[in-house]
Amino acid sequence: MKNIPYGRHNVTREDLEAVNEALLSDFLTQGPRAEEFEKAFAEYIGVKYAVSVSNGTAALDLCVKALNTAHGDKFITTPITFVASANCVKFNGGEVFFSDIDRQSYLLDLNKLEDLVKKEPPGSYKAVIPVDFAGYPVNLQELKTLADKYRFSIIEDAAHSPGGAFKDSLNNWQNCGNGNFADLAIFSFHPVKHIATGEGGMITTNNKDLYKRILRLRSHGITKDPDYLIENHGGWYYEMLELSGNSRITDFQAALGTSQLKRAGEGLKKRRAIAEKYNQSLKGIKGLTTPIISADVNHAFHLYIVEVAERKKFYDYLKNNGIFAQIHYIPVHLQPYYKQFGWKKGDFPMAEDYYEHGISLPMYPTLSDEEQDYVIEKIIGFF
Repeated sequence: MKNIPYGRHNVTREDLEAVNEALLSDFLTQGPRAEEFEKAFAEYIGVKYAVSVSNGTAALDLCVKALNTAHGDKFITTPITFVASANCVKFNGGEVFFSDIDRQSYLLDLNKLEDLVKKEPPGSYKAVIPVDFAGYPVNLQELKTLADKYRFSIIEDAAHSPGGAFKDSLNNWQNCGNGNFADLAIFSFHPVKHIATGEGGMITTNNKDLYKRILRLRSHGITKDPDYLIENHGGWYYEMLELSGNSRITDFQAALGTSQLKRAGEGLKKRRAIAEKYNQSLKGIKGLTTPIISADVNHAFHLYIVEVAERKKFYDYLKNNGIFAQIHYIPVHLQPYYKQFGWKKGDFPMAEDYYEHGISLPMYPTLSDEEQDYVIEKIIGFF
């Protein structure tokens, strides 16, 4: 059996043809294919506006900028995420605060979040950045209730969850990133994600003003939109209205993204089938915990995470058998950079306990039945 990674991209002949066509066109950097990708993705998610960018980190950075973040503005995110969910705040002069997770879903615990924000007057926190961790959606309707009460914005980190959804109080499905509750949402198109462009990301929103501003911020703060120009010297004329950098995506990346998006539903269906097979095969094993399942959630299963008592021993055992599992994530507050601001072990016991036990098993649409059977066989053998 060949080595089996925790995640793997899949490039088809159709993808190659789409990229090749883009490479032979008049545009290599951002062009008409980027706009095509944005429109197709917005339709897939069910949101009004989408802006493609160079990567998920750039998407987070532009969202924080778009909220007019000033030095010292306070943001809250989860400790169980990739560092970019917190770094985007520091890049813009803000202060990062963390709130502990719910031990079953691994998402921000909204009760603990409210305990934190209610200690200060409404408006004291600029925004909360919840993470749809592993593809499990945050209940943004409940978070929006807190946001309205305590006057903070919401930037949904949906990097793991395109195609994920939760049921609202009226029993309607709400897609991750659809803009009905969050001010802004971001997605990532890193190779191991649901849709791959090599590097790439997307920002979604239903707010037209935020959409227009992010379009400017994506490209040096420059606009040619007549509605925003102070002067207008002619068709060539542009103005730089604010300081920003270059976060544009290339047209050939966008072509790959559009091609991959066409089979996103198929990939999501396969991920859920793989998760179900894991669930059925691994249930009841003493010493192993499988992910939480809820009828009110459509899990996008970017990751399939189990918990074990002897995590290091289990990780090494899998590796020695050619199964390259991964750990998602080392708590951000325990990274050396963040510890310098006073965060320490013991601050978020639920997140830290999860980290001691969580491990991501192989999960990607091209994982074969034979490969998954091998993984399951080795796991059962360990226990």
